[in-house]
Parts: sequence; C-alpha cells; structure tokens
Amino acid sequence: MRKTFLLLILLLCTFSQTCLAQQETGARDTAAVAAGGGTDVSADSAMAAIDAELEGMDDEVAVEGGGLHKQLKQKFIEGSAGFMSLVALALVLGLSFCIERIIFLTLSEVNTRKLMQDVDARLEQDDVEGAKDLCRNTRGPVASICYQGLLHIRESLESIDRQLTNYGSVQISQMEKGCSWIRLFIAVAPSLGFLGTVIGMVMAFDQIQTAGDISPTIVAKGMKVALITTIFGIIVAIILQFFYNYILSKIERLTAKMEESAITFMDSVTRYKTRNNG
Repeated sequence: MRKTFLLLILLLCTFSQTCLAQQETGARDTAAVAAGGGTDVSADSAMAAIDAELEGMDDEVAVEGGGLHKQLKQKFIEGSAGFMSLVALALVLGLSFCIERIIFLTLSEVNTRKLMQDVDARLEQDDVEGAKDLCRNTRGPVASICYQGLLHIRESLESIDRQLTNYGSVQISQMEKGCSWIRLFIAVAPSLGFLGTVIGMVMAFDQIQTAGDISPTIVAKGMKVALITTIFGIIVAIILQFFYNYILSKIERLTAKMEESAITFMDSVTRYKTRNNG
C-alpha cells in the first residue's frame, strides 16, 4: 500500500511537471510566432531540450517503479544464489528466534506495581490463598516468583528470600532462552559473507589462470560475487544485532522489575509474619 501511494504521488508530480512544461512550451511558441520566423530554430531547440528532460523523468520513474525488492533480488542472484541462500537462511532463522523472544517478553510484561499492591492487600487481610490465586492467574516472571514465595510463606524469612533468589535465576534463564542462537547467527552471517569473499577471489584467480591474461572483464565477475556476499552478510548481522540488543533491553527491564518486586514482596511477608507472630 505504501509503495503504491508513493508511486501515485510520483506519477502525479511527473504529470504536473509535464503540464507545466507544455504550458511553458506553448508560451514560448506563441512568443516565437509573434517575434517572427527568425526564432523558429530557438523554439525547436527549446522543444528538444524539454523532450529530453521529460524522457529522463520517465526513465527515473521506471527505475523507481522497479522497487527495492527487485533490486535486492537482482543483487542476490548476482552474488551466486546458491551461496547467498545460506546468508538468507541465517537471516530467516535469526529473525524467527528474535520474533519468538520479543513476543514472549512482551507477554511477560504486566503492571507489577498494581500486582504487588493487590498481593499486599490480600496479605493484609491474611488471605494467603487469595494472593496465591492472584499470582497463579497472572502471567509473567514477577507473578511466578511471588507465587513461589507464597508457597513457602510458613518458612523463615531467610528461606523465603533464598527461594525467591533461586527461582528468579530460573526465570531469567527462561527469558534468555534462544538468545544463544541469535548470537550464533549474528556471528555466522558475516562469516558466510567473508567466506563468499574468499570464494569470489578464488573464482577470479581461476578465470585469470584459464584465460592466461589479467583483464578487468575477467576479474570483475569474481570480485563482484565477493563484494556482494560480504555486503549481505554484514547487513544480516546488523539487522540481527539490532533485534538482539532490543531483546536484551527487555530482559534487563524485566529483571529490574523482578528485583524490585521481590523486595516489595519480602516487606509484605515481613509485615504478615509480624502480625501473625511468625
């Protein structure tokens, strides 16, 4: 939809420029007729210049109408489709892990402040089972560690704190699940590009050896394969690195919320145990 909209705007601008050019041409022709036959050559020259400019605009529209995806497809084929498929596979697999982690972490985010207020309110009423039901029916790692703490609420504060710490480590491990694969594809993508560079150079030297002559035409094909594969490998690594850093930022934010909620939870449990004499 966006590409179609941009193409329509481009065509509209071209049409407007064409109309203005035709108006200017008409005005110049009228002036030339009024001035006399001696200016016919100047009018013809102006018409030729305008026609050349319009043809150049049409060429630009045709190039832009081709679309970025067609240009990428052409470069993909020029970079040896068989080898570039490995780079594309690294991108697809890396993005699949990134999207899965982003969805998981997004669903894990809840209003922790309201959750802790509700848990504290139930503990103020000595409703431990109600607090458990609340945490059990709330998604996310914060609710999970609170539920784990409520299961051991009859134990000492040190034991509860230890349970929260241990279970918090488990939750962090679950949030980081799959990140090692993303790091792998970030490292593999440029490596595949550099491997393509080496293969392209070998192809170029083989062609030079076969031809027995060094010429730009012979070397160009192998060098082109080398450069294209390197570019695509680096682009894939940059894209995956961006998503990976975004995932790390979400994990860090959730970890900070877990630590803050654990402190708040321990305060609520301490007040609960004080009221009930431990």
